[in-house]
Amino acid sequence: MMGIPTDTLASLGNELTVVFVAMLPYIEMRGAIPIGISMGMHPVHALALALIGSMIPSPVIMLVFRPFFNFVKRTGLFRNLTQKIVDNTLKKTSRIKKYYIPGLFIFVAIPLPGTGVWTGSLAAALLNIRLLHAFPAIFLGNAVAGLIITLLSYGIVGAM
Repeated sequence: MMGIPTDTLASLGNELTVVFVAMLPYIEMRGAIPIGISMGMHPVHALALALIGSMIPSPVIMLVFRPFFNFVKRTGLFRNLTQKIVDNTLKKTSRIKKYYIPGLFIFVAIPLPGTGVWTGSLAAALLNIRLLHAFPAIFLGNAVAGLIITLLSYGIVGAM
C-alpha cells in the first residue's frame, strides 16, 4: 500500500504551523517567520507561508468588525470593551487618517508591536476605507514587514 511519506506529512505540519501562527493577532509574521526558519525552512518559503497566513484574517476583519462593533454599540453588550478597542486602534492610527492609503501601507510595513495586518485592517474598517483600496495597501505593507523580519531572522538564526 502506497502512502504519503512521513517526512512529507511532517513538512505539511510545519507549513501549517507557520500559516496558523501568522494568523494570530499580535504575533503575525513577527513570530511565524522565525518559527519557520527555526524549523529548517528556507527563509523565502517561511516568508511566503507567513504572508499567506497573515493575510487571511484581513478581509474578514474589514468586512465583519465594523458591523459587529455597531451591533455591540446598539445592544450594549461589551460596550466598554468594544469602545476601548476602538479608541486604542484609532489612537495608534493617526497617520492612517492623515495619509489614507499610503499611511495604511506605512503603518503595516513597520514591524513593531501594535502594527500589522490585524490593527491595520481594524483601522481600515473603523475609518471606512473600502476593502478594494485597503487590502492592496495592507498586503504590500505586510510584504515589506515580512521581508524585514525575514532578513533579521535569517541573520540571527543563520549566525547561530
